[in-house]
Amino acid sequence: MIKIKPEAVVLISGGMDSALTAAIASIKYNLNFLHVNYGQKTQMRELKAFKDVADHYNVKNKLVADISYLKSIGGSSLTDNKMKIKKADLKSKVIPSSYVPFRNANILSIAVSWAEVINATRIFIGAVEEDSSGYPDCRKDFFDAYNKMISKGSKAGSKIKVMTPIINLTKKEIVERSIRLNSPLHLTWSCYKENQISCGECDSCALRLRGFQSAGITDPLKYKTMINYS
Repeated sequence: MIKIKPEAVVLISGGMDSALTAAIASIKYNLNFLHVNYGQKTQMRELKAFKDVADHYNVKNKLVADISYLKSIGGSSLTDNKMKIKKADLKSKVIPSSYVPFRNANILSIAVSWAEVINATRIFIGAVEEDSSGYPDCRKDFFDAYNKMISKGSKAGSKIKVMTPIINLTKKEIVERSIRLNSPLHLTWSCYKENQISCGECDSCALRLRGFQSAGITDPLKYKTMINYS
């Protein structure tokens, strides 16, 4: 007898963290992929990565949502054309200009709504605490609080819970586990700035490169500037 897997919503940005999260979720759950456009400068490239990763995992049920009002609200160099995306400073403990105010709360709200409709009990997100010095909505205590809100605000018996399976991993460990689980690193996109060849200088490129360099593995993506961050 074939055992039917329960449903899960997986948030897929197109980056390597979310691709690995999908690999982990696929072990026990049937995957439903959610991608959200929020007016970011690399929106079309990230959407392509989402579609490529979805094809890799053979996911049929996909939802692409749009919350471009975050671009109108502004306050982030990822969405505001008047703000320059700065070069990485991995030692900084100050919230970077790339932070999109309360973005994950907006995205998770969509995921919870969809989960209720398709009877999914789990929502997977590839949040990483290593990023949390800059992004307060990537921290474990944020997701713990969000789960309490879900239990109060969703219909009785839905049992929806946000899962963060890689939140305590370093980027090195994420690269290593991605290799072990055959996550499609070559299909992912991390750069905040460029749509053709990764810049190699933004925070996201720097974190990704440091992970590959620390793991002693060659990143399959090309970079305009190759810096040693390890």
